[in-house]
Amino acid sequence: MTGRRTLPGFASRPADPERWVRAPDKPPAANRFTARLTIDVTPALRARLKVAAFQRGMTVADMLRALLAREFPDNPGDVP
Repeated sequence: MTGRRTLPGFASRPADPERWVRAPDKPPAANRFTARLTIDVTPALRARLKVAAFQRGMTVADMLRALLAREFPDNPGDVP
């Protein structure tokens, strides 16, 4: 082997790397969530959650966020 073999790339790179890397000029969303919570539920409970969310016209995640916010409201004296 005399030379280096060039393999085709997985994806082509854009012509303008600055535009490719730079984030869009949008203000951050006020309700952006930064923590993920994982729980184990039975398939039956998952099905009930999905049906309830569909009937309310919302996602399961949004429905559970509202439920948790109602159950555990912010307290001004609490340390985050």
